[in-house]
Amino acid sequence: MTYAEPLPVITAFAASPDRGRGLARDMRVRWGMAELGMAYDVALLSFAEMKQAGHLARNPFGQIPTYEAGDLVLFETGAILMHVARVAAERGNTALLPADPDGRDRVAAWMFAALNTVEPPILERSAAFIAERDKPWYADRLPLLDERINVRLAQLSEALGEREWLTGVFSAADILMVHAVRRVEATGLLDPFPVIR
Repeated sequence: MTYAEPLPVITAFAASPDRGRGLARDMRVRWGMAELGMAYDVALLSFAEMKQAGHLARNPFGQIPTYEAGDLVLFETGAILMHVARVAAERGNTALLPADPDGRDRVAAWMFAALNTVEPPILERSAAFIAERDKPWYADRLPLLDERINVRLAQLSEALGEREWLTGVFSAADILMVHAVRRVEATGLLDPFPVIR
C-alpha cells in the first residue's frame, strides 16, 4: 500500500476585502500553481485568526498567503511563487521558470521589479483611496500618486517594447506584474499603455 503525499496548503482570506475581485495576494500563488498543474488545499482564515499565534508562526506579519508543504513553511508571494516554480522546473515543468540559470535570474529580476518597483506606488494609491479619500488633502495628493505610477508604467511599457511577456515567454514574473498592475485597471492609468493592458 502506498500513501499519497499530503497536498501543500495555502492560506487565504475567509472573507476577502476585495469582495472576490481577485486582488488578494493568494491569487498570485493560486494562478501560478494552476499554470503548473499543481494541486493544493486552502485554509481560509478570518482577520482575527490571522493575528493569532498559530498563523503568526507561519507569517510573523499576520498576512496571507502562506504556503505549507511538509516541514516547509513560506510566506510572501514572491518567495512562494519562486519556490513552486523552482520545484516544478526541477521536475521538468518549465511553465513558470526556465531551465537555464541565466533565464531563471532574468525571471527573478522581473519578479523583484514587480514587487519592489512597480507595485509600491500602486499600493500607496490604493491605501490613500481607502483611508484618505474623504480628507481635504486627498484631491491634491492623488495627482502626485498617479504621476509616480505613470512613471513606472511608462518605464514598464518601454522595457516591454513589442514583447507580450517580460522575458519573452510567460513566467512567474508575469503573474506578479499582471497582478500588481490590475489594481489600477479601473482608474484609466493603464489606458496610455496598451502593451501593458
